[in-house]
Amino acid sequence: MSYDAIVIGGGSGGSAFAKRAAGYGAKVALIERGAQWDSSKRKRLSAGPGGTCVNVGCVPKKLMFMAAAHREMMIGAAATAQGYGVKVPDGAGAIDWKGLKERRDKYVAKLNTNYLSGWKKEGVEVIEGIGSFVDSESVSVQCNDGTSRVLKGKHILIACGGLPSEPDIPGVEHAINSDGFFELEEQPKKVAVVGAGYIAVEMAGILHAMGSETHLFFRGDTVLRRGFDPFIVETLMEALEHHGPILHRNSTPSSIKKQENGLLTYTSTEGPMGEEKTLMDFDCVLLAIGRKPVTDQIGLQNTSVALNRTGHIIVDKYENTNVPGIYAIGDATSTGYELTPVAIAAGRRLGDRLFLGEDRARIAYEMIATVVFSHPPIGCIGLTEPQAKAEFGEENIRVKQSRFASMLYAFNDDDKKVKTGLKLVLKLPEEKVVGLHCIGPYSDEMMQGFAVAVRMGATRADFEASVAIHPTIGEEFVTFGGWGQDRSGDQVKAQLPPYLLSG
Repeated sequence: MSYDAIVIGGGSGGSAFAKRAAGYGAKVALIERGAQWDSSKRKRLSAGPGGTCVNVGCVPKKLMFMAAAHREMMIGAAATAQGYGVKVPDGAGAIDWKGLKERRDKYVAKLNTNYLSGWKKEGVEVIEGIGSFVDSESVSVQCNDGTSRVLKGKHILIACGGLPSEPDIPGVEHAINSDGFFELEEQPKKVAVVGAGYIAVEMAGILHAMGSETHLFFRGDTVLRRGFDPFIVETLMEALEHHGPILHRNSTPSSIKKQENGLLTYTSTEGPMGEEKTLMDFDCVLLAIGRKPVTDQIGLQNTSVALNRTGHIIVDKYENTNVPGIYAIGDATSTGYELTPVAIAAGRRLGDRLFLGEDRARIAYEMIATVVFSHPPIGCIGLTEPQAKAEFGEENIRVKQSRFASMLYAFNDDDKKVKTGLKLVLKLPEEKVVGLHCIGPYSDEMMQGFAVAVRMGATRADFEASVAIHPTIGEEFVTFGGWGQDRSGDQVKAQLPPYLLSG
């Protein structure tokens, strides 16, 4: 059967494209594998309708983050509740993990249903099964009901996503990955989290805040070594050291063994001399060392689609592969942004281009905001200070930054306050904001509004022309410079807001 568009994968990007294309009258087939596990039930092979985000990513992660945040206010080194007069009785903070999991899973199942019904409502034909290229114009589907089909498409979109990576070490079968975190039926009493990226940091933060004895093992001196401003990383490391899980720096996993009592022994090599270190009695070892695209599972060898060395599909700024009529979006591509809203935006723009005839439609990857739901959370958009100096020259960059304890911790002892860090990276001479970075309570929610301003090309003067909302954390971003004053050496002059200069 022939279609205007065939979509491989019903995650965020594939779904967005399918619905947008069908809305323009295109005949669209969406191939969705559904939630599947391997024979051991240890590894999840596919996420289900809605993809990683809905099933084993953003959505259930945020629910667990919020559950942890509720407990964190009552119990722990930086708890705030008692300072505000809230009585916290002995025994408070116990987690009903089973009940929480049941409610979380029910919430996710509802979203799965909404995805399926949403596709059908838009006129998308949903085919449940595994899609694989026959050639550059045809896809075979091994359907979940045991039948098979061959589809022909004028346009074929690859939106297959990815799966967690695992190290090649003895005993890896005893560990779980970040997908497996959402399968845990009981809260682990003692857990090892392995990884330095945002997933490892988020998982370790959630588990620690919920009361598990949590050990975080990572290869370097710090976590989040790639893509984050050093000021943010430094502030996060301080928070982790004082209020977070037990940290194991410069650590590489060596082996995992199951003890006679069913608990796990984790062995790693640590330090510059590679000394072996063994810790015992873990209920769980959680591996979060990165993700890989599942491009090896969709028959790309039957096409000429080019991959990079990591197996990601090489695309241009319009999501085109090197093969006409085949496109790719989301986590399986070389764009470098494994973020749900990015895949959604890319899918919708591609639909506009192919079926509305808007040839200019594309997502701009140059300025995308992101958030890490660490403890405390991080928000950032644009260039880090080192990146900005490398691009524009050190003499053309000015930095405004501040680190302080917000009012949330007003009644905590000084050593029990989590710091907030705010930073603007400004390009001279106009002081255009080319980077904005924050860490601390509410950074996740605060980021979206500032992202709009930065994306529109705001300058420090634009920021300061916005009268502060007091008392908030966000006001610090608009009162950074001189708040309407420009000082150079002994000279001081008023820095008028842009709306006065235009008159």
